[in-house]
Amino acid sequence: MSLKKLGLAALLSLAASLPATAQTQTLRIGATPGPHAQILEAVKPIAAQKGLDIKIVEFSDYVVPNTALAAGELEANSFQHQPYLDNQKGDRGFKIESVTQTVNFPIGVYSKKHKAWDQISNGATIAFPNDPTNGGRALLLLQDKGVIKLKADVGFKPTVRDIVENAKKLKFVEIDAAQAPRVLEDVDAAIINTNYATQAGLDPVKDAILREDPKGPYVNVIAIRTEDKDKPWVKTLVESYHSPEVKKFVEDKFKGAVLTSW
Repeated sequence: MSLKKLGLAALLSLAASLPATAQTQTLRIGATPGPHAQILEAVKPIAAQKGLDIKIVEFSDYVVPNTALAAGELEANSFQHQPYLDNQKGDRGFKIESVTQTVNFPIGVYSKKHKAWDQISNGATIAFPNDPTNGGRALLLLQDKGVIKLKADVGFKPTVRDIVENAKKLKFVEIDAAQAPRVLEDVDAAIINTNYATQAGLDPVKDAILREDPKGPYVNVIAIRTEDKDKPWVKTLVESYHSPEVKKFVEDKFKGAVLTSW
């Protein structure tokens, strides 16, 4: 065997003895615009160090991200809390589930016409989300603040039909959650999810005239298809999201408007 062939054989032998380089895995993760997508941007470099290439896919509503996940068009999504996910699974039969909690966005009441809730007059019009879980969450917020009273044992999805006391005779208008900031000029107040509030330039800490206490089941989650729950990338994704770097990003970026769960 020539020296040239001997050298090539040695190189091939050495290469065979080295451990295989881990392949980068691409994860398509659905999110709504604003904080959810921004936080995932902070997760990306952490995940990249662990072999995950995150591709963020933004959706403007709350239904399509679960539909896309169930259809295999995404590997995960990060935009919803557990009661909403449970409602979607019950209504649509999705084979998806949460794998970890992420952040909490206390829902708030905002107004362009009034600087404090006490200025809201009798018969005022209040807009609130039209999906069952966020609409119920909005009504529970008003009950917690003493504005209305709901039937006992209504759970997490009360509707306006469950209101048994409404001292100010408020009028409630259901609206798509993403559209809520756009109707502020037309109503006395609107109950708006934090991600849509911040996207519209509202400050949840300074601008909300009523704000949900950071408690209860409304911490957001990462959801995946049930068939993927035991795949190694799931644990890696959770670890990347729950990193100290991401926690610091959330605290510095949102200054109390968004609360971490870890």
